[in-house]
Amino acid sequence: MQSSRVLKLKWVVVANFLNSTGASFLWPLTTVYMHDYLHESLATAGVVLFFMSCAMIAGNYLGGWLFDHWDPYKTAVLGVSVATVAVIFLIFFHSWPIFAILLMLVGFGDGVNVTVINAYAASIKGHKIRYIFNVLYMALNLGVVVGTLLVGFLMSYGVTLVFSVTSVSYVVFWLVTVLTFNVTIPKRNRKLENIKEARTKATRKTSTLVWLICMLVISAYLSYTLWESVMAVHLTNMHIPFYAYSLLWTMNGLIILVGQPLVNKFEVYLKIDHQIEIGVAIFALSFFLLIFADSLLWFAIDFVILTIGEMMGLPSIPAWIDQLTNPNQAGKYQGLMNMSISVGRAIGPLYGGMIIDGFGYPTLFLSVTVLMGLCLLAVMRNVWHVRKNRG
Repeated sequence: MQSSRVLKLKWVVVANFLNSTGASFLWPLTTVYMHDYLHESLATAGVVLFFMSCAMIAGNYLGGWLFDHWDPYKTAVLGVSVATVAVIFLIFFHSWPIFAILLMLVGFGDGVNVTVINAYAASIKGHKIRYIFNVLYMALNLGVVVGTLLVGFLMSYGVTLVFSVTSVSYVVFWLVTVLTFNVTIPKRNRKLENIKEARTKATRKTSTLVWLICMLVISAYLSYTLWESVMAVHLTNMHIPFYAYSLLWTMNGLIILVGQPLVNKFEVYLKIDHQIEIGVAIFALSFFLLIFADSLLWFAIDFVILTIGEMMGLPSIPAWIDQLTNPNQAGKYQGLMNMSISVGRAIGPLYGGMIIDGFGYPTLFLSVTVLMGLCLLAVMRNVWHVRKNRG
């Protein structure tokens, strides 16, 4: 089949939604399933999530490299095919240790998927790049709403049903990818590209800024992953039922769906870096407040604060990186950003388990608050130097 069309934003959004929905069936139950059903320790669950995230990092890197150097469409089909086949196998094989092995294959496929989706999104014409990534983030969170809402109730009927419904989401994702992603990637405007390349060569500190942003992303997602892993056990240990934990994620997604269009209006008043800095500061504050949380109401209020910071700070980071880097290397830099997310996800559960075992939950929450604060200050300082050098 010849690629002659241009990919429309709606198909990238649909793909992101379906990928997010499928993934959202898996990550809320992984730690609880391994701990309560497979009777493995929290440390073992953390190791499994670590290697799953390492597989995602490999997928992020390979997906970005293949997008730039091989064939975007074939790369997209490769990623979604690996993830889909692995999830289908989970329906029939979910005992220890095959469960962990298949999760790693899903992680690798999803690593390719998220990088390819972002790289395709960066190539779409007719919309501001900031708008595109905000819409993608809304689609991702709609997937979180659907996935987490359903898994909280389906889990009581057994994991076989959960994996069956997950497989449906991935099969539809595979069909959308195969049928709509075989398109022409638009060429960037050569004149604008030359200007951007010249600016990049003239300002070496921009490269440092991109790496500092990646460090900030690692710290944010290291912290975020605590909610996806050890917090499930923390809440159930406080006699808060699993479906209530699942509903917190549903609330998170609904707030983002309603609030993200309002946040998009800040574009007129706030530069993209200022919006990200404010959002990450609020996001970090929510983890400090967790030190004092002792009831479902407290956790719900804290999650609202986290969500406000999340939707202000995290969705625009891919757009900011796209603005700072060579447009002909979209795969490379979107892959780097997604690798940073995966590194944070890899370290988070393992780090959380170790700190909890040694020092307890309050120390864990304080430590990630400090980590995010230091990374944020480093980014802000470098932004100031970049602007000062540009005059």
